[in-house]
Amino acid sequence: MRNFLEKIGNFIIGFVDWFYFPFLRFIPIKIFRYAATGGANLVLDLFLYFIFYRYILDMQIVDLGFIAISPHIAAFLLVFPITFSTGFLLAKYVTFTGSELKGKIQLLRYGITVAGAIILNYIFIKLFVEYAGLYATLSKAITTIIVVVYSYLLQHYFSFKTIKPVDAEKITR
Repeated sequence: MRNFLEKIGNFIIGFVDWFYFPFLRFIPIKIFRYAATGGANLVLDLFLYFIFYRYILDMQIVDLGFIAISPHIAAFLLVFPITFSTGFLLAKYVTFTGSELKGKIQLLRYGITVAGAIILNYIFIKLFVEYAGLYATLSKAITTIIVVVYSYLLQHYFSFKTIKPVDAEKITR
């Protein structure tokens, strides 16, 4: 399975890198790949959300007997595991391929990073709309920029951290 995922990852890398040339001077390749795969995952998320909300849930409340879930939240809950998985696989096999951490550790750290992103979305939107008095759409746009930067930095330095080789000179001392 891992070889299959690596082959798919290499295919996607080749495809994404084909579009990189015009951005060569402005954006490092890793950030370009992160933007491309993150953007693709966002489009998938929006598409699936629309399908689940509109057609599968038929915009109706989901009554589980012990709790009723609004259709927009139910759609989010159904789509989240799918785009969480695709986001992780794209990050692991396309964007942050140099990480030597074990897959389980990467997945756990990725989950922590995503949980933090969800919390930051809530906090910043609430802060910008309710306390700063900004329009909701502008608040969401500003929040998205903050959360994308947060996510990239945490995925780069935490979730998919690259272990630096030990300096040979330090070993001999």
